[in-house]
Amino acid sequence: ALTWQVLCIATTILYLERAKPLEKYTTEERFREHTVSAYSFFNCITRRSHSLSVEEQVLIALRFYASGTFYQVVGDNVGVDKSTVSNVAKAVSIALAIIDCTHVHIQAPHERDWEYINRKGRYRINIQLVGDADLIITNCVVKWPGSVYDARILRESALYRELQTNRPDGIILGDSAYPLLPWLMTPFLAATTPAQARFNTAHCKTRCAIQRLNGVLKRRFACLNYLRVEPQGACNIILACIVLHNIATRHNVPLCEVYDAPGPVEEPDQPLVFCRNEGLTGHVVRDAIVRNYF
Repeated sequence: ALTWQVLCIATTILYLERAKPLEKYTTEERFREHTVSAYSFFNCITRRSHSLSVEEQVLIALRFYASGTFYQVVGDNVGVDKSTVSNVAKAVSIALAIIDCTHVHIQAPHERDWEYINRKGRYRINIQLVGDADLIITNCVVKWPGSVYDARILRESALYRELQTNRPDGIILGDSAYPLLPWLMTPFLAATTPAQARFNTAHCKTRCAIQRLNGVLKRRFACLNYLRVEPQGACNIILACIVLHNIATRHNVPLCEVYDAPGPVEEPDQPLVFCRNEGLTGHVVRDAIVRNYF
């Protein structure tokens, strides 16, 4: 005969208090943003659900932006479910994008996925960034799929319409993917004189700032290397990271050696032909710059 042994196991459920990152860690141990930077946008987040404080929502989102890891991993670190992390990241991203306002790799969308495939065969969102020498992002367009050329994004932007109507005092530098305009200088495709060669060299050295800016942005927020969300959610996250980057830069938040590291160099699109009159006027301005300064 078989003898069955029944074991009774008592189960004890422990409920742990949720971690409070602002109180638990020192300034050095906390996320790279200084406390003052985090507090500066706490008031922008609503508390529709009272299970998480505003501070906790912001810090969960910052954790995701900086690590770029899975929602589950972020949730395990702070003691919440991955769906909560997803909802918080969406809410905080939208709130930050309202305050202020390169290619980012995303997972394949469920609809119209072909629009997001760039020339390298990867799913991307193509972002237009305008930055200054201090690595502050002064203008951005975050909505176009990766298959769209840089020149079209510019032509469809509010920035283009504004600068076509009200010419700025200075100029913007762009690579050969962009049209040559009175306010947008591109390099000579084939320099035929020493002066043109010197112009190209100066143009390249000055435009390195935007490449460094791209590098800093993606190093500061590792989530931008690959976003596992739908396109609209990805755009909201990208905008939020841009806002946070400007806040961190203006507060001189240290980034170790990142400021000295060159950003990833992306091959420019093929030049597109714009209005003939625009090109002629742009050539006149560029030739005058070469003649007077090089």
